[in-house]
Parts: sequence; C-alpha cells; structure tokens
Amino acid sequence: MTKILLTHSYFYQLDPKQWRNKTPYPPLGTITAFAHLDQKYDSLGFYDVALDPGPGKCIETMKTMNPQIVIIYDDGFNYLTKMCLTNMREACFELIKVAKQLGATVLVSSSDSTDHSLLYHEQGADIVIHGEGEETLLECVDRIVEKESYTEVKGISFLTENKLVKTPPRTREKDLDVFPMARWDLINIPAYKAIWDAGKFPFTLNISTTRGCPFKCNWCAKPIYGNRYNSRSPENVVEELQLLTTKYNAKHFWITDDIFGLKPGWVTRFNELIQEKKLNIRYKIQSRADLLLVDKTIEELVSSGLEEVWMGAESGSQKILDAMDKGITIEQIKNSTKLLQEKGARVAYFLQFGYLGETKEDIQSTIEMVRNNRPDDIGISVSYPLPGTKFYERVKQEMGSKSNWKDSDDLDMLFTGTFHADFYRKLQRYVHHSFRTRQGIDKWKTPSRVTSWRYAFLVPYNAAFATLLKLKLR
Repeated sequence: MTKILLTHSYFYQLDPKQWRNKTPYPPLGTITAFAHLDQKYDSLGFYDVALDPGPGKCIETMKTMNPQIVIIYDDGFNYLTKMCLTNMREACFELIKVAKQLGATVLVSSSDSTDHSLLYHEQGADIVIHGEGEETLLECVDRIVEKESYTEVKGISFLTENKLVKTPPRTREKDLDVFPMARWDLINIPAYKAIWDAGKFPFTLNISTTRGCPFKCNWCAKPIYGNRYNSRSPENVVEELQLLTTKYNAKHFWITDDIFGLKPGWVTRFNELIQEKKLNIRYKIQSRADLLLVDKTIEELVSSGLEEVWMGAESGSQKILDAMDKGITIEQIKNSTKLLQEKGARVAYFLQFGYLGETKEDIQSTIEMVRNNRPDDIGISVSYPLPGTKFYERVKQEMGSKSNWKDSDDLDMLFTGTFHADFYRKLQRYVHHSFRTRQGIDKWKTPSRVTSWRYAFLVPYNAAFATLLKLKLR
C-alpha cells in the first residue's frame, strides 16, 4: 500500500497582516483535491498547516508517516495565494526538501509553482501541476503507484536531464458537479472558529460556486482556472451550504468566486432554493459594477442572504479603468453602490494605486470617488505585476531582483511607477485613516451636519498629507 500525504503551504502566521485580521479560512482547494483522490485511494494522510507558525509540525507528521508520495496542493480559491508571497514559497521549499530526504515523490500545485515551476523543480519537486488540478493529480498518482512513467500526463512540468519539460495543457472540466464535495471533516473547525471569535468579525466559512473569470482586466492573473467561467449547479451549492450550517453551525459565508452568479438564471434559482430550504445565511461575494445592474440581480442576491459585495472599483479615473481593460464605468460603480446600499447590502471597494500612467489627478479622482460614493469598506493595494498578464509584460523590464512581496502588507513597488514605494505606503495609510474618520463622523452626525461629512473624510491629517503628497485634496 502506497502511503500518500496531502498538505498545502499557506501559513497565516507567516502573513502578519492576515494573522492580525483573525479571519482564517480552511484550504478549500486542498480538501477538494483530497476528496477527489479519496474516491480511489484509502491510504491518504492530510495535514493542514494554515494555523501553524511554520512548517515544523507538518515536517514532524511527514517523518512519522514516512509517505511514498507527498502532495503540496495549495488552495486555488483563495485570492491571497495568487500573490505568490515569498514567505509561503520558502515554507513550501522546506517541505519539499524534507520530503525528498525521506525518499518521497513530490507533487506541487499552486499559483506560484505554476508561474515559477523551475524554481520548485530545482528545490526537488518531481511534478508541478499546471491549471485545474484534480484530474491531473489523480492520473499522476496512478502512474506513480503503478510505477509507470508520468511524462505523458497532460498539464504538468518536470525536469529531464536538468531541462524543464512542460506537457500540453489539460482540458478544463465544464461540469463542476462531477467533483465531490470538499472534505470538511478533515478540518479542525473549532480551531478556526476560536480565532474568528477572538476578532471582530462573525465566524465565516468559504465555499466556491464557480471556477475562472471570463473578463480580461490586464493586471489580473488566472494561473489555475484560466480565462473561462464554469459553475456548479445551484442545487449542488445549496447542498453544501446545508451541510455546513447543520454540521458546523456556520451562518456566514465567503463565496470565493472571482465573479459570482454570472451564468444567466443562476442567481434566480439559487434564491429559490435558499427560500425552499429555509436557509438563514448571510454571505459576501466579489462582483463587478456592470453585472450587478443587470435585471433583478441585486434584489435576488439580497433576498438569498447577500450581506456584502466586494467590488473591483480599482480607480476613480475613467482613464485608468480603460487602461486596465476593466470594461466598467465610473457611473456604473456609483449606481451599483447606491442600489446595493438602498437594498441593505454593504459595499466594499478594491482600490489600486500605482497603475501605469497614474497621475496626481487620477489619485485625487479615486479619493473623491470614495468620498462621494461612501462605500462601507475599502481595501487598498498597489499595482502588482503577476506573470501571465499583459501588465506584467509591460513592466517586466523595469522590475528589479525583487519580483514578489514577502507578505500581503509589503506594498513595495516592484516596477518603476509614477511615484516611489514610500509615497504609496503613506497614501494607503492616509486614505484608510481618512476613510475611517469619515465613518466615525457619520455615526454621530445630525441633519444639520450633512454638508460637513465630506470634510470629515480629510481629517485629521489633511494638511500634513496634502503637503507631503502635494495633492489638492479639496
């Protein structure tokens, strides 16, 4: 019997910002891959590293089990893994090293290993899986167990005589219902819940209803699921929600899709099933301003339990949105925000500073968009070049030796932008601080103060930051 250990390499404690947030999510992609393998192999071991301070405990498990195959399969549904943080890469390298010392065949599947497969092979990984991984993983394991060659398996890379070989891509699965439900029983749910309970947000679990995104924002990487859009059926998704609410008493969910509910009629049927099953849930999604304005989308989302939408607003400058190939307008951002909030849903903006060609005036437009639209939350980053994107190709000649952030709070400019990295770090702090100040003022303002709230958004660091950033802030 071949012993197989499946783990991953996303350690929340190695990303201080995310660890401080106290919002850890189980490795959904990893336990989905386990469920797929488990249909055939009963000698599987699993270790979840997510809450560990480093690779040490996983290495102990590896040495105790002494597996013949070690699979490091990261969660492709978590946007944080797309960032390819060097802390996680180095931890993965350590796991690979120990596995090879134990004589195991090592397979790796992740966004970072897809983008930088040679680095992983040089550390000892025998196989790197490219793209959607479940079927590729199963076929590779079959070949290894049967002591057959895996060099003809589609969707992988390996080294032959120190040369990188990449096989043709595998066709992606269109019917996602063929994949088994994630193995939630492998996860220590109480351990996750304890961390959430120590923070300020309600305990939340993560599920996925789709894979991929058909839109072509030129800075957005899709290393695992690609530029397509395939979905689970609403019936399949609601079945999983029922399990998680019943077994784990989960009431809040993060639906991890890049774009939720794009397929015509999907949201309508999802809402019908939620009502039929009397599921009392709240959930947050990621979506686009234009899609939210289609037909009765917002009404049906709110009816089914929508609590919060994270919208890729990115910039208040139409010039920058067009340069990004976003395919949305400033007016659509404004209108969708207004309609969502009128229906009782929270709206949060992803904002991105530092894109090519951005000027002081473009930055000012983004600040004014936030001030005028009054979203409920914001998340700010600087433009981050990811391999495989048009944006990366445009700036790669300007990139230095550092090509990845160490952790998600790094915020270093990896290419030559309009302003230097320290400028954007201070800008991020300024906009966040001003936004929170405005929210605080809103909580106590009276009708007589209605006209003053716009200035509260700029207090108390207005003068200091206007001088520092040389921005006309009012």
